[in-house]
Amino acid sequence: MEDARALVDHETRDDAAVYQLSATEAIVETVDFFTPVVDDPYWFGRIAAANAFSDVWAMGGRPIFALNLVAFPVKLLPLEVLAEILRGGSEAAALAGAPILGGHSIDDPEPKYGMAVTGLVHPDRVLRNVGARPGDQLLLTKPLGSGIITTAIKRGTATPEQIAEATAVMAELNRAAGEVLAASGAVSALTDITGFGLLGHAWEMAGGSRVVLHIDAAAVPVQAGVLALAERDVVPGGTTANLDWVAPHVKFAASIGRPTQLVLADAQTNGGLFAAVAPERLEAVLALLADRGVEAAHIGEVREAPSVGALEVT
Repeated sequence: MEDARALVDHETRDDAAVYQLSATEAIVETVDFFTPVVDDPYWFGRIAAANAFSDVWAMGGRPIFALNLVAFPVKLLPLEVLAEILRGGSEAAALAGAPILGGHSIDDPEPKYGMAVTGLVHPDRVLRNVGARPGDQLLLTKPLGSGIITTAIKRGTATPEQIAEATAVMAELNRAAGEVLAASGAVSALTDITGFGLLGHAWEMAGGSRVVLHIDAAAVPVQAGVLALAERDVVPGGTTANLDWVAPHVKFAASIGRPTQLVLADAQTNGGLFAAVAPERLEAVLALLADRGVEAAHIGEVREAPSVGALEVT
């Protein structure tokens, strides 16, 4: 049913729903949960919670509270494991500045954890994954590779250094980046990089905006050792599916081999924010992000499209 107060729904596969309450306030609502991506239950909780909060910042909003979503095999694993998962989620919520006010749990053979997060945004300041304009510059705030590294963890081939880096990247909140980008007034389109990978989410932005996104592969930050893992086909099925899905819409330069294509399509967990920024504000936005400790990379630009959106990777 159509509702004029529904400012964002599922039509453009955006990061969260937005529902207007008044002339100055709208609710941002999102929900996300998944199975463990790391072995340590505390860090699993931190990562899953950070991932859920990210969608609110990707809409230009501010999270105000969260609800836990828990599935746990109570007869198979000790409750101390669940306590550690919830501790990780609680600490992520504290860092996000939003209390956990309740939730729901079920007995399930496989552990799952996440959150439903509620946020607020001014109706005129909602940021979406569409609206990129020719000339805009593309920024990415985290390195790629968490999907490939978590697959290496499952196969027992990840190094301790790779595990530590991937865990830190996935657990890092997108709060600072989201607050800077929302306040800058320079962003025409914004999304976070999660399950569809950089290429998948870039294609959604390009198609919805009817533009071409040109990505410089060499400028895209990647976690250490990820390309080498991709060259050995240590790649999750979701990443391969992402590349198969998006490839018809991407013009790859001849120098961009399949391992690099897979890295660019790698399914991320709580990846960085991906923004189209007005060119005259690029340096100022990069400086503001750096001041908040965010190492954003300038990875490309938006170009005109003849009719429908597309991607170019060189």
